[in-house]
Parts: sequence; structure tokens; C-alpha cells
Amino acid sequence: MNTLCEMIKKQTDANFLNLKTAIMTYDRSAKVCGAPAWRYVYHTIHSADKWYFNPYVYKEPPFHEEGMDDPNRPCRTELTDEQLLAYMEKVRKKTSDYLDSLTDEKLGECPEKCDMTRLELILMQFRHISTHIGMLNGLTIEKTGKFPVYVSPMSLDRLEKGYFE
Repeated sequence: MNTLCEMIKKQTDANFLNLKTAIMTYDRSAKVCGAPAWRYVYHTIHSADKWYFNPYVYKEPPFHEEGMDDPNRPCRTELTDEQLLAYMEKVRKKTSDYLDSLTDEKLGECPEKCDMTRLELILMQFRHISTHIGMLNGLTIEKTGKFPVYVSPMSLDRLEKGYFE
């Protein structure tokens, strides 16, 4: 039985639902330190895609351009929210499949060419994703006066009434 992996998967599913809610409710062109908010969405998804698994054995997505994952660097491409949601769904599925393939014992091991354990990489992404969800939701609250719904594995049904509390 992989009890730890199952717990991580439930929390990860909730985290991706919270990120989707943030994307569905944010102002994509709102400025965050001079960059449009959509760049932080991409930064968050890209980081999960790369660092949740193994940042040293990673292939960039086909639409990625150099520096796109760093909101402080200019980029020529602008991704739509539909593209961001599709990328997020791909990363969510990749993450779910990855967690299904792990065992609790493997969480304490380092992936190939990596000096951090799988659990450290996963926890880093929990922190990172949650930080940016909070930032995006803060922008939404400031603009709309409404609080986006935040779910946990015990409260996934909260989204049945929409994206706001």
C-alpha cells in the first residue's frame, strides 16, 4: 500500500483545482511587478511541469521560448487562458500518472541526476503553486471584491456553486 503517495495525490488534485479556479477568475493583464499576470500562471505551470519530477531531465513544451518561464524577462509569445488551461491539464495528468507510478519508498530517493529526493521536489512545488495561487487570488479579490473558492480534498464539492465564495 502506498499511503503517502495516495495522500500526496489527493492534495495535488486539490492544488490543481485551486490553480484552475485562479485562472478562471483572474485578470490576465493585471500587472505583477510589471509583468502581466498570465506570465505568472505560465511560470507556475511550467515550474510544476519541470520541478515536480526532475528539473535535470526535462524537455520544454513545444510552445516554450527562452525565458518565457521567468516573468521578469520579455517574451514574444502570449499564451491565451485556453492554452494555459490545456497546458495545466496536461501537467495535472502527467503528475497524476507519476504519483500512480511511485511507491512510498521511492519518495525518499533522488531521481536521475538530481540531488533532491522526490518528496523534496513535490513539497517544493506544493509551496510554489500555493504561493502563486494566493498571489493571483489576491489580485482577483482586489479587483472584484470577491474571494475565489479554495478547495481541499475534503471539500471538492465547493466548486459546484461556481468559482467564487
